Amino acid sequence: MPTRRYGRTTVTLPDLADDPYLGVISSPPRPGSTVTEFRYTDQDLRDLDLTEADLRNGILHNVTARRTTIENVRFSSVQITAGDLGSLQLTGTKASRTLIRDCRLMGAAITGTVLDSVLFENCRLDYATFDQVRASGPLVFDRCVLTEATFTGCDLTGVVMRDCTLRATAFETGSYKDLDLSGSDLSTVRGVGNLREAVISRTQQYQLTDALLAELNVTFSEDLPQHH
Repeated sequence: MPTRRYGRTTVTLPDLADDPYLGVISSPPRPGSTVTEFRYTDQDLRDLDLTEADLRNGILHNVTARRTTIENVRFSSVQITAGDLGSLQLTGTKASRTLIRDCRLMGAAITGTVLDSVLFENCRLDYATFDQVRASGPLVFDRCVLTEATFTGCDLTGVVMRDCTLRATAFETGSYKDLDLSGSDLSTVRGVGNLREAVISRTQQYQLTDALLAELNVTFSEDLPQHH
């Protein structure tokens, strides 16, 4: 399997695009099923429900759903590309060696999920909420948009957020040791005080200062009206 390096972090990913052994499936895996070496593509659904399934060595490409529920699913060596998964509720799921690229996951609610060697690449995650999400291995967000996303009770130890849009992104109570934020604009992030032991570049220290001042809602004395 190919690897990608992001600073000190290396992600192992599947390479399935030209795999001749992938069989085409025409409907989502049933609850409790194990599906291997599959290709599920070009679907426009009202509801996509994946429950208690084990998905291995497969591709989900160009799948659109207005409402998406993924609960207690295991992804292993899976590529999810060019998808638009509306109203995503992702709960109790484990993913390893998984690539999620060019996907719209706007407003996703991701809860109680464990991620190991997972790459989100060029994804829209605006207004997403990450609750009790744990990176048990390499986890990278590369060129993702996380406007007004919220992380609560997450363990993002060693995670990389490279060149991401973090406009008003909130880092609430959690573990952020060695969270690498290099290359992302931090001037509007919230919860600056929780980012202890995170990794930034020297030029970003001024962005964090701006974010902290905005959070403290301080007033500069020079801006106060002068009384004569």
